[in-house]
Amino acid sequence: MRTIKQFLNRQVSAAIESCTGLRDSNANVITASKVEFGDYQANGVMPIAKQLKVNPRELANQVIEELRSFNLNIVERYEVAGPGFINIYLSDTELLRRANAIINGKLPIIPKSEISLRIAVDYSSPNLAKEMHVGHLRGTIIGDAIVRILEKQGHQVIRQNHVGDWGTQFGMLICYLQELQQTNGKEYPAALTDLERFYREAKSRFDSDRKFADRSRQAVVDLQSGDQESQQIWTQFIEESLNHCDEIYSKLNITLDRSHLDSESQYNDQLTGVIKKLSEEGLLSESEGAKCVFLPQFIGKDGSKLPVIVQKSDGGYLYSTTDIAAVHHKSHTLDIDRALYVVDARQSLHFQQVFAVSKEAKFATEKISLEHISYGTMMDSAGKPFKTRSGDTVKLIELLDESVSRAYTLVTEKNPDLADEERKVISEKVGIAAVKYADLSKNRTSDYIFDWATMLSFEGNTAPYLMYAYARIRSILAKANMGGPYETISELKSPLEHLLLTKLIQFPEIVDTVASDCFPNLLCNYLHELAGIFMRFYEECPILSADEDIRQSRLSLSNYSSLVLKQGLELLGIETLTQM
Repeated sequence: MRTIKQFLNRQVSAAIESCTGLRDSNANVITASKVEFGDYQANGVMPIAKQLKVNPRELANQVIEELRSFNLNIVERYEVAGPGFINIYLSDTELLRRANAIINGKLPIIPKSEISLRIAVDYSSPNLAKEMHVGHLRGTIIGDAIVRILEKQGHQVIRQNHVGDWGTQFGMLICYLQELQQTNGKEYPAALTDLERFYREAKSRFDSDRKFADRSRQAVVDLQSGDQESQQIWTQFIEESLNHCDEIYSKLNITLDRSHLDSESQYNDQLTGVIKKLSEEGLLSESEGAKCVFLPQFIGKDGSKLPVIVQKSDGGYLYSTTDIAAVHHKSHTLDIDRALYVVDARQSLHFQQVFAVSKEAKFATEKISLEHISYGTMMDSAGKPFKTRSGDTVKLIELLDESVSRAYTLVTEKNPDLADEERKVISEKVGIAAVKYADLSKNRTSDYIFDWATMLSFEGNTAPYLMYAYARIRSILAKANMGGPYETISELKSPLEHLLLTKLIQFPEIVDTVASDCFPNLLCNYLHELAGIFMRFYEECPILSADEDIRQSRLSLSNYSSLVLKQGLELLGIETLTQM
């Protein structure tokens, strides 16, 4: 089922084509930015008029006359504005018909996409040598919001958690664990309780003791050669690391589980095949003993070609080799249409090169769309990457626990009469939601300042504000005591009611845009605007004190608003509350 914007774009495009004879005309229908511009606005007439060297307002009037002959029930009227914009005003009657079908369950709040795709989303991707830290937050929650939205649209989504579980650092960790067991009999579970500390201690040994470093490198060789003792210790270490990840995912309400692991180690046996294929395609070169691919589009500042190194001089492989093997797996085994990589923006060149090599060497199929969904860095108040006072990386679990603790204090101040257990439940959901929404509401490509006061505020574009708006609507419906289910909006008595209903009907259009472009902040902005319009509606249009027919209609409009707010927050991975 098409959204209203998609429907209008096709109809106005058809009218333009009929008036001009130009095929594939694009009406460029957008949501109107101001009420005085109607509900939608078609901006495509002006560039076409310029192309044809005709007056754009005259062409716009011709298009409107053609549109009137279409007898579109959804449209109340058209107006030409400015140099040739077409303002489109929707019919209340048709809005009511569609809205009532949605709240009665006859139409979905979010329609399925016209084409269902197989989409792989690679996100979170922690390094299992350490515990998850704040640097993993953005990729984890942005990726999870994207998969929720894509699945809601009916796409077949394959989650992939490409965890780092291979490489030199694991030789270092294996050797250090063996040392601890040999010197003081310390069992591995106790040693790994604090993974971050264990990693720092092992790294310190690696950097300061050459013999230890040599043993670590040999341990990697033993591990990759299938040595039983090395693999047993490695397996124990990975299990403990994943337990830490599972705790984070559960606390953050993330939909990843063990079945979604797409570990680096699983591609180990395919890496020699990658080198062989690159050689057969005539793409492999040697530079200072390393095997590389040089593509003409990657040039350094000094004008020299930038290499894509796929095998080091000592025979070791790199992330690029593994990622190329993963592209082949997505393309030829999983038969993916879109492959989304939700990874830090600092990896942009890496993915540009991996994608280019994969296409050039035919590891990627013609149909697959390889997309790097990049994101910026979370910064502290000084505009520097988020660290502890000692300069260490902040553990993600500690950040989340602090947010819940701060939320508990806030909830206690707001509602001290609540039972302690209720305050704990509310603070858990509000604290986690605040962290997630503070991130998701920012443009993912930008760095942003992490600020406790702003993210936990009940004012502005925050999770507490939206959660409170939802709870307030449910409270209004409960106070009505009419038994519900509030499924008929019978009339729109004020322009504000029309504005609110139009905003609600536009929900699938925002979801469609986020599914396409992968910017969850657009959904956050929509929900914030929707909550603001509802609050104005609540203040200016009496609900509980209105006459019975109007009361029932406005309660149904309120119910629809709560359904959209709840669904929107769920797509962001945020749970709602009926009491705050």
